[in-house]
Amino acid sequence: MPVVVARYAAAALVCSSAVLLFAVHVRPLGYVPLVAGVVLGLLVDRALGRDLALVAAGMSIVSAIPLAADLSNAGMTRFTVALSLAVLVPWAVSRWVFRDDGGAGAVRFPVATGRRWTRGQWIYLSMVVVIGYLVLPPYFLGSGAYLNWPSLEGDGQVARLFVGVNAVGLWDELFFICVVFTLLCRHFPVQVANVLQATVFVSFLWELGYREWGPLLTIPFALVQGWIFARYKSLSYVVAVHLLFDAVVFAVLVHGHRPELFDVFVTAP
Repeated sequence: MPVVVARYAAAALVCSSAVLLFAVHVRPLGYVPLVAGVVLGLLVDRALGRDLALVAAGMSIVSAIPLAADLSNAGMTRFTVALSLAVLVPWAVSRWVFRDDGGAGAVRFPVATGRRWTRGQWIYLSMVVVIGYLVLPPYFLGSGAYLNWPSLEGDGQVARLFVGVNAVGLWDELFFICVVFTLLCRHFPVQVANVLQATVFVSFLWELGYREWGPLLTIPFALVQGWIFARYKSLSYVVAVHLLFDAVVFAVLVHGHRPELFDVFVTAP
């Protein structure tokens, strides 16, 4: 197998294993392509293999817990521990074990970039809210996907959902963009790295609850988030986009379970 083909095959094996691990939920079979991709990567390019191993480590940690939305104390604790480790382990290994980029680490979180957001960026933030407002109610309520989240009995559950939706939204950008996408961009063109990270991103969201025709929304969202990060190199901005979108997600989910709340959606079925 030519080296170039083997490099792409290694990354494809690692990232496509997410479909088995999260979307289809075939375990332990899903770990076979994950491990095979890391091994192949190490054989053809040690640096690539190491970075794929970091991606695989994060994915494996996430796969250790059920990802169905769970607002109980135990469920939120599991999410907090597992998702935190999925980011911290690749970051720490890259920085202190592999000593990538002179010890700075390949996994970074560019918050204070020193660059002001452009007019186009501000316009896009507004567009995100409008698009979410119009598209999310038909998706969640029309397809019944909102039922993939727990029923909200009492204001305490609503508050927990708010915290959970925003925490997972922040984590999405930390892991899929700052870890997976960033590591893949060290070895592949941005377009290729973006498709690969989107495969992992969308598979995770499927298990989380974005099912039915959800991928028609999550695939473009994941690809656009990757493109924005590649263009502006700003974690702050992709997080702002994501959390604004998730604010609408939260409101629609609450309205689905408790119709008397957030009854403001003109496109609700």
